[in-house]
Amino acid sequence: MILYLHGFRSSPDSFKARMMADAMTQRGLADAWACPQLPASPREAIALAMGIARRQLQGADSPRALTVVGSSLGGYYATWLAERLGCRAALLNPVVHAARDLATQVGEHRSYHDDQPFTFTAAHVEELRAYEVARITRPSRYYLLAATGDEVLDWREMRDHYPGARQHIIEGSDHGIGDFDRYLPEVLDFADAANDESSPG
Repeated sequence: MILYLHGFRSSPDSFKARMMADAMTQRGLADAWACPQLPASPREAIALAMGIARRQLQGADSPRALTVVGSSLGGYYATWLAERLGCRAALLNPVVHAARDLATQVGEHRSYHDDQPFTFTAAHVEELRAYEVARITRPSRYYLLAATGDEVLDWREMRDHYPGARQHIIEGSDHGIGDFDRYLPEVLDFADAANDESSPG
């Protein structure tokens, strides 16, 4: 089962989300896929994601049956969920210090894919602080895909925040990982491994 969390100003219509949704459908796993539109409020976004994750895990033998895939800000949320639920997380150029990095984004915005307006407030920045994970536990449940060409975030912070995790550092690329099709099989393989009880932690 995969729960995909998109980034700031993004949506389920992002090219990475659509690519993963298509891959899951092709594998006959459309029912094991979820990708909600996240609210601007981090508290509401976490509540929505947690509710979906818990529903996905109903009847599962282990939290490892679920992999949360998070892109950018979604990676920040995915890390918090993995720590709380014991599930796995695949992180695509994740935000590490969200309150710091998104403090510059307070104001009016429009979503990339449908041009819908929304407001990101100073209160939302404060909400982000509650979900910061100072240090991950059980690194084997994490997979990091980070691009050295990320023009928005520092890939070195990502690398250092997930010590011991499975990491693929891409030379070049960009924040959106425009060549994601090259790395999609790795992400799906990591999620498949979540169902293998013989895999570590």
